Parts: sequence; C-alpha cells; structure tokens
Amino acid sequence: MNSQHPSTYAESGVDISAEEEAIKALRKHFTTKKKGRGSPINIEGAYAGLLDMGDFIIGITTDGVGSKVLVATEMGNWKTIGIDCMAMNVNDLYAMGLEPIAFVDYLAMESIEPSIADQIGQGLAKGAKIANVSIVGGETASLPDIVRGFDLAGSCIGIAAKEDLVTGHKIENGDAVVGIPSSGIHSNGLTLARKLLAKYGLYTRYGSMERTLGEELLVPTRIYSEVLDINKNCEVHGLAHITGGGLLNLKRLTRLGFNLSDPLEPQEIFSVIQAEGVEVREMYKTFNMGMGFAIIAPQREARRIVRLSDGSKQVGTISGRGIRVQHDDELVEISK
Repeated sequence: MNSQHPSTYAESGVDISAEEEAIKALRKHFTTKKKGRGSPINIEGAYAGLLDMGDFIIGITTDGVGSKVLVATEMGNWKTIGIDCMAMNVNDLYAMGLEPIAFVDYLAMESIEPSIADQIGQGLAKGAKIANVSIVGGETASLPDIVRGFDLAGSCIGIAAKEDLVTGHKIENGDAVVGIPSSGIHSNGLTLARKLLAKYGLYTRYGSMERTLGEELLVPTRIYSEVLDINKNCEVHGLAHITGGGLLNLKRLTRLGFNLSDPLEPQEIFSVIQAEGVEVREMYKTFNMGMGFAIIAPQREARRIVRLSDGSKQVGTISGRGIRVQHDDELVEISK
C-alpha cells in the first residue's frame, strides 16, 4: 500500500468490503431475540435498528465522527464536530422516516481536556437544536492506554408510526430520484482525503476556494430535518443517507437500478481530491460527491419534494439494474 499517495479508500487504510465482512462476523452471533413488545424488526439494508412497539416503531442508531477529529485537532477547532456526530445519527433515522427524539454521546479521551470538551459540547448542542433532539446523557472516558487524542461517537433514538416507516420496498421502475445537496465532504472519506491533501497543508487556500482546505474539511454535515415533512406530505418510496460507500448506499434500498443522468454539482473539495489521482468511479464509491441525501418517489411527487428542500433537484430515475451516474461527458458505472 502506498500510504503517502493512496488512490483508493482501501489503500488509505479503510476497506469498506472488509468492514462488511467484519459486520457479518459480528452479527452471526446475535441470535437472541426479545419476544413480545420491543421485538426486533429485521429489514435488509436498514439504516437503524428497529423495535416493534405495537402501534409504533422505535429506531436506534449509533455513529461517530471518524478521522474528522484529526482535522479538528490540527486546526485547533472542535466547535463543529459535535454537529457532525449528531448529523450522522439523525440522518440515518430520517432515512427510514423516523423522527429523532433523544441522543447520548460518548467522548473517549487520551487525557481529559475541558476546553476541547466545551467546544465539542457547543457543536452537539447546535446539532440538537437543528434536529429538535434532546441530549439526555452520555459518557466521558479517560483511556490513555487505548486512545490517542480523542474519539467522539453517539447514539440516537427515533420513533415513527408503522405506516410512516420507509424501507424501499415500494420503489418501482420509473420512480424519480431527488437529490438533496451535501454541505461538503461530511464525515466520510476523511482518511483518504487527509492523506491526499497532506502535501498542501490544511491552512492552504486551493484554487478559487474561499476557505482553507482544513476549514473546508470541517464544514459540518448537513442535518436533513426537512425529510420528516417531506415524508409526511408526499408519497415517498425510498430514502438514502449518502455516507461511507458513497452511491453504493443506494443498493440498500432496492435491487432495481439507479440512472443518475443529471447529478448535483460536487463541491470543489471533491475536484481537488480527484485531481490527486483518484478515479471517478472510486470518488462516487467513497464520497457523497455533492449529494448527501436521496429521495425516491413517484414522478408526480418530484416537483413538490424539490420545493420542500433547499437546493434539491431531480437527479435521475429508477430503471434497469445497477447504479450509473453521468459525470461530465462520461457515464460511470458505480455498481452492476
């Protein structure tokens, strides 16, 4: 592996396929299932763990900020990564039509730094306000023998009436795919991005960028709270949070194909990364490439959905098999 100049996510040290195998290795032991109220609902590709509560469903997510914490530390700015932690959790709940209600955080530090914790808390509080979520608790641990620096993660609980749950099973050929813009790189692919951009330095302004590379990488993940209203007021067949794995997240919803003939414009940060030798296909398999969330709905609903979400547009349709995206003059096959 060329650790100095990787050209794929796997070469940078993050192998999505290996992670999938690790998940399978863990899950094969999870055979005990609660019976009665609170029994699990198993849906392939679900963004959240689901519990059957009778008339309603509880969803549980857990996620962290990943190596974005290293960028925050190098920049000496920890005020936004709490928003990322909140966003990565609540967005997964939105992707199933669930309303987030309560959040807990986990902050593990090599040594306790109250000033850093204060800034992280500011971000968590801001994210909670955007998502209309209560932070009801958490845990802070000092782990000098395990952690270098710190790690930030959290868990969130959401609820929904059974009829409001979105699983993707209603998706059919001809449906519209509406893309909602990301705010930038979000909290995925940072291991690859950091290594490719290291030669410039995080304090460098690249090209026409108004922010430095470090500031650009720290732009917090967008919280897609408008999806709740969209799901309530429109007929929605599928929802996707575009996180690690990029457009491959769409495969979680259906075996039908995605033809993205008019994708959203990727932010300049992605062009900078791609210019370092990353193939277009790898870019779409690693990063959100300007689209942080996707909504699949009947064609008649597309315009109404676009009006309900700032910056969104119809980016394609459901057809055939596989995932294809029109990038400049090239039709790129992301998945067969």
